[in-house]
This record gives sequence, C-alpha cells and structure tokens, in this order.
Amino acid sequence: MRLYDGKSRRLYINAAERKRFLKIAKRQELEIRAFCLTLFYTGCRLSEGLALTASAVDLHSSLISFRTLKKRQLHEVREVPIPPVLVRTLKALIRQRHIQNPFAAPDALKLWQQHGRPLNRTTGYRWIKAVMQTADIRGAQASPKGLRHGFGVHAQQCGVQLNMLRKWMGHASIATTAIYANAVGKEEMEIAGRMWG
Repeated sequence: MRLYDGKSRRLYINAAERKRFLKIAKRQELEIRAFCLTLFYTGCRLSEGLALTASAVDLHSSLISFRTLKKRQLHEVREVPIPPVLVRTLKALIRQRHIQNPFAAPDALKLWQQHGRPLNRTTGYRWIKAVMQTADIRGAQASPKGLRHGFGVHAQQCGVQLNMLRKWMGHASIATTAIYANAVGKEEMEIAGRMWG
C-alpha cells in the first residue's frame, strides 16, 4: 500500500477535499448520502460498505461492525465508532426502508439496494465518483480508495494512535497502517514553521 502512485500522484483526498466531499455528500438523496458518509466516517473498503446489513449497525452505541473482507478465512469483525450525524442518517435510512425483520433473507437486510437487490460494486463506485466530481475532486485520489486513504491520513493528523487506526481500518499489519504517518500533518508543518520563523 502507498500514498502516491508510480507517477507521484497523490492517492488520498486531503483536508480541503474532505471538506468539499462532505459538503456535497450531505446534499445527496438519503441512500447515497448514507453510503458516502459511511465510507467517509469509517474508512471502510468499498466492498465492506456494500456488504453492510442493518444488524451490523448499532445505533444505540454509535458503532458499525464490519466484516474484514481481506481476512475472509478468519471471519474477523471490527467495530468502528461513528459520529452522531452518521447515526441520524443511518437511522433515517433504516426507518425509510422498514428494515425490521431479523429473520428475513440476508440480502433483504442489506443497507444499500437498487430495485430490491443489493447494490453492486459498480454503482457504489459511481456514487462516490459522482460526489467527488461535483466536489471538484479530480485525479488519482478521486475514488473510494482515495476516500479510505484520506480517512487514514486524517485520523493520523488528528492524533489517533496507530494501533487504534489499524483496528478501525482492518489492517492485518501495523506496518500497513504506518504508511499514513508519512503524510505531512499539522504538527510537521508547525515544526517546519519554527525553522522558518
């Protein structure tokens, strides 16, 4: 995993792009808004977000349980805390979709659906890309993976410890998570600023 591609293009959305993405995402219809905010606030992989069911969302505790799909054989589940805005959005989505029957078929409980079927990867990708385009986010970072990497960089710049971020992002190794520490953050700019001043 890396934060820049072979052509030195940034692969994560930066702080300004995160603000623009969030602003545009909040204006979308409920299902798209809920999907965008879930990826934005949890740093989950696109496929993990698409696999979410209503039972994975604990609105009372403000947690989402993700099955870490990169570790299928281990059936590892991780809990990620979510902010009140996402709790309210998911609550509205679940209420709108009338997802209440715990004995329904698993596909019937998927949070994101289209025409009664689980949302496919291509459509989920297009939703994220459309919001990014409207938010004027272009380039190699304008993708669901750029959103995930942006979450990791933002968490590091906010002081989230690597072991906690590793858990939230579902990384097998702390070395993978440590890549986010390489992005220039506020503290690094302040230290550099002291040299210039």
